Amino acid sequence: MFKHEKMLFHPVEVEKPNPQYAALLQEQLGGANGELKSAMQYMSQSFRIKDPEIKDLFLDIAAEELGHMEMVAQTINFLNGHDVDAATVPAGEIQSHVLLGLNPGLLNASGYSWTGDYVTVTGDLCADLLSNIASEQRAKVVYEYLYRQINDKKVKETIDFLLNREEAHNAMFREAFNKVQSTGSNRDFGTTKAAKMYFSMSEPSPQNSSFSNTEVTPPSFN
Repeated sequence: MFKHEKMLFHPVEVEKPNPQYAALLQEQLGGANGELKSAMQYMSQSFRIKDPEIKDLFLDIAAEELGHMEMVAQTINFLNGHDVDAATVPAGEIQSHVLLGLNPGLLNASGYSWTGDYVTVTGDLCADLLSNIASEQRAKVVYEYLYRQINDKKVKETIDFLLNREEAHNAMFREAFNKVQSTGSNRDFGTTKAAKMYFSMSEPSPQNSSFSNTEVTPPSFN
C-alpha cells in the first residue's frame, strides 16, 4: 500500500520559465534512465526477493524514485510557464503541445513514449543489483549533463539534490551487493579455472597493466 504525502520530497522552484529546458528535462521523467524507469525496475525486482532487509531496500528506493518523478514533473510545469504554443519550443519534444496540453507526460526529451522495455528484471539478486548500480550511475550522468545546460539557480538546486540522491542509492545497492555477492549467479558452480583468467589480446600491452597475468576476482564495493 502506498500513501501520497502532498509535500514534495524536496522544494522545487524556478527563477523563470524555460520551455526549451523543460523539453530536455522530460528525459528524466519518461526516458530510459529516468525516475519512472527506476521506480518500476526496483519495485518489479523486489517481488521475488527473499531477504527481507534487501526487499525493503528495493521498495524504499522505488518509493523515493516516485517522489523524484513528482519533483521532475513539477519542475517541468514551472519551466513551461506558458500557454500551449509549439512555436515557443523551437527544438525538442512537441507532443506535450499537441496531445497533452503541456501536462508533463511519460515521454523522453525526443517525445518517445516511456516503455516497460526500459525495465530490467532477471530474478537473480546479484544480476539485478549490478544492473541497479549501473542504472543509478547512468541516471547520475544524465543529471550531470542537465546541470551543465541551465543557469537557473533554483533548477540547479533541484538537480543537485536529485543527483546526490542517485549517488546515495548507488552506495546502498553496492552495500547490498557486498552482502550477497557469493550467492546466486555470482557463486562458483564448478566452472574451470578459465572463468578466472584474463587474456590479453592487445599487443603491445600497457606496461604494468593491472589486468595482465592476473586472476579475475568477483567485484566488491567495500
